[in-house]
Amino acid sequence: MNEALDPGLCRLAELHGVATSYSPAPDRTVAASAGAVTAALGALGVDASSPDAVRTALADRERELAERLLPPTVVHWAGTGEIALGLPAGTRLEVRTEDGETRDGVAGLPLGVHLLTAAAPDGRTARAHLVVAPDRLPTPATRSYGILVQLYSLLSRRSWGMGDLGDLAELADWAGRTAGAGFVQVNPLHAAVPGAPTDPSPYRPSSRRFPDPVHLRPEAVPEYTAAPAVTDRAEGLRSAVLDQGALIDRDAVWELKRDALEEAAAAPLAPARQAAYDAFRAAEGQALEDHATWYALAERHGSDWHRWPPALRDPRSPETARARAELAGRVAFHSRLAWLTVTQLTDAQRAAREAGMPVGIVHDLAVGVHPAGADAWAQQDYFAAGMSVGAPPDAFNARGQDWGLPPWRPDRLAAGGHAPFRELLRALFRYAGALRIDHVMGLFRLWWVPQGSPPTEGTYVRYDAEAMLALLALEATRAGAVVIGEDLGTVEPGVRETLERRGVLGTSVLWFERDWDGDGRPLPPARWRADCLATATTHDLPPTAARLTGEHVELRDRLGLLTRPLAEERAEAAADTAEWLALLTRLGLLAAADTGDEEAEIRAVHRFLLRTPARMIGVWLPDTVGDRRPQNLPGTWDQYPNWRLPIADAKGRPVTLEELTASERVRALFRTLHTDRPSAV
Repeated sequence: MNEALDPGLCRLAELHGVATSYSPAPDRTVAASAGAVTAALGALGVDASSPDAVRTALADRERELAERLLPPTVVHWAGTGEIALGLPAGTRLEVRTEDGETRDGVAGLPLGVHLLTAAAPDGRTARAHLVVAPDRLPTPATRSYGILVQLYSLLSRRSWGMGDLGDLAELADWAGRTAGAGFVQVNPLHAAVPGAPTDPSPYRPSSRRFPDPVHLRPEAVPEYTAAPAVTDRAEGLRSAVLDQGALIDRDAVWELKRDALEEAAAAPLAPARQAAYDAFRAAEGQALEDHATWYALAERHGSDWHRWPPALRDPRSPETARARAELAGRVAFHSRLAWLTVTQLTDAQRAAREAGMPVGIVHDLAVGVHPAGADAWAQQDYFAAGMSVGAPPDAFNARGQDWGLPPWRPDRLAAGGHAPFRELLRALFRYAGALRIDHVMGLFRLWWVPQGSPPTEGTYVRYDAEAMLALLALEATRAGAVVIGEDLGTVEPGVRETLERRGVLGTSVLWFERDWDGDGRPLPPARWRADCLATATTHDLPPTAARLTGEHVELRDRLGLLTRPLAEERAEAAADTAEWLALLTRLGLLAAADTGDEEAEIRAVHRFLLRTPARMIGVWLPDTVGDRRPQNLPGTWDQYPNWRLPIADAKGRPVTLEELTASERVRALFRTLHTDRPSAV
């Protein structure tokens, strides 16, 4: 039982957006520990280590807020009337727009992020970032269904041991033209932290700003010249996975691609490509230089910048500048790789749209970055030192979770106009038809865990959700892109309503959609929300075939993950599945004679999703061939091959892209979807 917090500490925490309690359930409130609150304040630069320190910090903060003319960031939703700033009468306002125009007053401002200056009659002045944003994000013009896939798992007979961007473009082209799909959603393709072995999780990247060149298809790089030795090694990697049952070996794939791309990157570019590359470097500026410098330094000093020579831990130090010059060739190589990868990502989106997809490629934004990686080094002023993002204890995990990701500091974000977030969105929307935001609740608050403490000893820290949503609306509108928020699990009251009001689609997974406020039975399709992506499963959940057969319970039992007797778990899973199949039968989506026919049941599940009003319906690609294995099994590390499995059939035999697109089972499912195609919204 936590002791009651000192009122002064509670007030100080409140003024800095640090929570002193949380509610794991509507009828239960848990107090945060004084240690967690003090640590979170300390990470925000606020000393709360003693009663005297708390009193001093509280007085300073109250005085600062009382004297402040403007907050660091001001949001105005276009079309909602005048901008109300609550300033003293006679305050003079000047705006410098993001295009460089200077205006007196705030009337009639264009969309964008502008610099607002206020001068009050009493001599006080203030500057703030003024975000003028559309009041809603774009939403899909028509209902559509699409494919969900972990790209690395989708191997063709041309890829080098893992799925690549050429495979993505080919899948999108086939899905749009032949299957009538409207989108393809992939896992995060962010740049990884190199290592031996590399962390295979796409949700712990080195950088979210730049993509990973391991996804490149070298043959699609004009400067690449195939060598027989490289071709043979690529065939060996591919055959090991597809024909010999090996796991996907990202490190081996990258070693081979890196060697091949070294020669390609050394070749001169044709004039048009040189101009495109020069424009890319100019547009990315310091961010690209920092990114490429980190990778060059990591080659020499290792992939954890905390262990580099002290002077190199500062991206702005003279020593880092000298090292960058000494490693100019390696910096240039990594810059070229970033450009090549963005180019192929752009090509994939173009292929999707040319195939008739109204959305195209849906990219995934991870919730954070690896503490040892490029973003944490280059943007370290924006990260909270000594803190990690996670989740509090809940009904599903009594110990809470620590994801090992450093959180952004909300105070530094606000002071900088949320520049890192804005630039991240702009980079991703360059080649995305839509963006899925993992743990979208993180726009509102994140659970901060002091390093070295268990997840139970954390607390929530609040972010300026209005500013972040405004920037999301601004950049999505400029790109004409849709945004999907992953809002599964415990969600703070009011968050889903706010996201829906702003046009962010939610995520609804069939097996979780029950009448939790009523009888607890499966929710009929008409009662599902419309503003969502509806799916049968996700990368963290069992494939549909495993759930229908109960094989997901057997897998967890083999790995020692069950918390109750096997018979009890089996019975509960079977009852859950039976309830859903009964509903499908009552709705006429599954013939009684087809009960027990796995393919028919999977088609019925997707017919059900089409009956809901959901704007987007997603088909997990492994479901189309009866794959039993989840791509990621939460709660495991080396007990299960997370993030390393190719798509396989019901017997575990890997299935290539070519086999998928020719499969009668796959075609039958997509014929069902096409026949019952959702009507326009």
